[in-house]
Amino acid sequence: MALTDWREAVTRDEVDVVFVAATHDQLAPVATAAARAGKHVLIEKPGACRAEDLDSVAAAAQSTGVLVRVGFNHRYHRAFRKAREIYESGALGEMMFVRARYGHGGRPGYDREWRADPSISGGGELIDQGAHLIDLARWFLGDFPSVRGSARTYFWDMPVEDNGFLLLETARGQVAFLHASWTEWKNLFSFEIAGRVGKLEINGLGGSYGTERLTWYKMSAEMGPPETLAWEYPMADDSWQVENAAFLEDIRLGRQPDPGIADAQAMLRVIQSVYNEKPK
Repeated sequence: MALTDWREAVTRDEVDVVFVAATHDQLAPVATAAARAGKHVLIEKPGACRAEDLDSVAAAAQSTGVLVRVGFNHRYHRAFRKAREIYESGALGEMMFVRARYGHGGRPGYDREWRADPSISGGGELIDQGAHLIDLARWFLGDFPSVRGSARTYFWDMPVEDNGFLLLETARGQVAFLHASWTEWKNLFSFEIAGRVGKLEINGLGGSYGTERLTWYKMSAEMGPPETLAWEYPMADDSWQVENAAFLEDIRLGRQPDPGIADAQAMLRVIQSVYNEKPK
């Protein structure tokens, strides 16, 4: 059945779970209504335009007891699933830093699409692909009480940034150096996770971003060339299927989703901190 009114869709008795995939300004309002109606909710990233917009979703979920997951599907790419397994084994040693780049070059008319309208999108490339980089960096390093960055518009005729640069630091001094770009003329994804005794490097996401690949560099005691292991994933991306399966398991077990509302709010606060800075 297809409906033209989302309000009717999220309140129907036969609906148990609502997936909210809409423009950024509509994510939180739809999710709030669904949660108030007693439906479990998966909100696509970034979850909202601002961190405080998700407060109503959290309050509704607490009131009705439903579960809310935020769709950071990059955590579920095959390379990241394997990387997380290696990370959790402790084989990398103490974390030092994350270095990452993510970008594409847009398309004709990109500066007239909804992502270029801050009243709808909440911002530019930082809240678009940058949201994934921040979430992944937090996943491996933790929260970032220190945020420095720059949101710049170099190429596109738009009131939002087409490039975002971030230098984030944990309370322990671990750093995430991130760059999200809408002027990456050859689509690019690169994510490095550096520990004291090893490094993981993820390149590509499939499709136009190139074959997804994970490389593990194991530091030798002699500090010479590292032992190197690599995995390639040329098959179709299954991150959304695995993410959805995890959410259904959350519901079956009654466990709080990870990532959830707090993760989206932490990511959005990083972005808001940069947006609030005045250009120098």
